[in-house]
Amino acid sequence: MTGPALLWPGAAPDDPEDGTAPPAGEAEDGALAPRLAAAVDAVDAPDAVFALSLGGRRLVRCGGTAPPPAVPRDELRYEIGSATKTFTATLLTELTAHGAVTGSEPAADLLAPGRPGRASPATLAHLITHTAGLPALPADFPLRALPAWRTNPYGRYPAERVVDAFLRHRSRRRPGTRWHYSNFGVAVLGHALAAATHTPWDDLVRARLLRPLGLGNTALAPTGDGLDATGHGKDGRTPVPAFDVGGFQAAGALRATPHDLLTFLEAHLRPGESPLADALRAARRPVLRRGLGHRHVHTVAWFRHPVSGGGMYFHSGATLGQQAFLGFRPDTATALVAVCTRRFRANDPFVSAAYGLLAEL
Repeated sequence: MTGPALLWPGAAPDDPEDGTAPPAGEAEDGALAPRLAAAVDAVDAPDAVFALSLGGRRLVRCGGTAPPPAVPRDELRYEIGSATKTFTATLLTELTAHGAVTGSEPAADLLAPGRPGRASPATLAHLITHTAGLPALPADFPLRALPAWRTNPYGRYPAERVVDAFLRHRSRRRPGTRWHYSNFGVAVLGHALAAATHTPWDDLVRARLLRPLGLGNTALAPTGDGLDATGHGKDGRTPVPAFDVGGFQAAGALRATPHDLLTFLEAHLRPGESPLADALRAARRPVLRRGLGHRHVHTVAWFRHPVSGGGMYFHSGATLGQQAFLGFRPDTATALVAVCTRRFRANDPFVSAAYGLLAEL
């Protein structure tokens, strides 16, 4: 089996910085509206929103199987689950751009400097690229989470336990030799960045990402203001509690409105217009190739698939009652946000509907 080729900090060029597609006109909006409506209907969830940015012009379609909520669906904050990792990766590139970290630091040195014993050599770069040799979750996670498995399993695994599990972990593989998607690894990265900057994770994200990008409707926990969307089980009818991410903040804590998420994607599409230009450019640059012939390409933040004209960047996420898809295409100056309030189920149409729509635009 071919191992991953880790290119950090990124020697390969990314796609052209700015999309060249002209702004969408009314005629094009008219052609796209039925496609967005069809995607919303295909999701089969109590609430669904598909929000599109094409050449800087936005088009939003809302719907769902439940009656419309008191607050318009596109103004609610949705749990984005693992799509939070794109924010964590952008935070890492922002801190790297300003010299706070380099990416090559062993996480253990930041989390427990001077700790006796054999510590993991996994670096920050290994953690964000899922090549640190860590499992998807800590070995004792199922046992700890079992009493709340159907409600909030992550909430029973706090930050200090995440860090301790990492410091005790002994991988059978050398970091950088195998790609394995890991919520555990990205959660550890968040705690390592907080340690490196002597700044609590929440404050770090707000100061270095949310405020500079103008994301005023993005939060790291339920707010209690009535603007958080309610998730549902697989049946699409049973409400579930708000997601408690426990010590896995960097891997899945964020919730945001579709409009804030579009703003985040538009910054990646046009990094030169953002105060975080260097970080956004770095977040788009390929840093890892894996699979047969190294055909699977990853940036720090995104999965990158080839499409006619360039690359399509995307990441999805899910909690116990909601799902999200974020993606953009520099070649067509297009960004897509899709969210819904139903738990993932077998043969779920949500991600395929969003992915297919963006690939065709």
